[in-house]
Amino acid sequence: MFGDLTEYKLQPIHYGIIIVAFAILAYGANTLLATPTVAIGDNISVYYTGTFTNGTVFDSNVGGTPLNFTVGAKQLISGFDEGVVGMKLHSSKTIVVPDTLGYGPIDPNAIEIVPVSVFGNQTVQAGMTIVRMAQNNQEERGTVLSVNATNVTIDFNNPLAGKTLVFNVTIAAIQK
Repeated sequence: MFGDLTEYKLQPIHYGIIIVAFAILAYGANTLLATPTVAIGDNISVYYTGTFTNGTVFDSNVGGTPLNFTVGAKQLISGFDEGVVGMKLHSSKTIVVPDTLGYGPIDPNAIEIVPVSVFGNQTVQAGMTIVRMAQNNQEERGTVLSVNATNVTIDFNNPLAGKTLVFNVTIAAIQK
């Protein structure tokens, strides 16, 4: 089909072209195969499971839609945001977030005692969620801590305030 291949000889110039071609292919392959790393300003997608230090799960998107955010844009708690920097695409990591880098310590001023009469004929019980409008016209949610004949104690702290949070995170996508 090709005849006698012994009659074809590569000239020195051909060796140079072949070496350059292989070098370009090797560089291109390394560049294409390099695993992206998360940096500030990247738009990333993650799967996560959030637990308390005792292992109780409080949130997870595993098996659902990934969480999308821009790293460093202060869209999430700082401990999570900082914890993903340096991770590689499809890698997993456990990020431990102390309350100071999460939802903050419990603020005693966010625990309020209000007269039970404020609720009129409504039944109020410990564990219920109460919603009120804040001065900035945003909804605030509080948890009823206790009720007695005269007062209701409501905690308007974030339910995750004062807690160390543990996140198992997997990077699903990185957009530079």
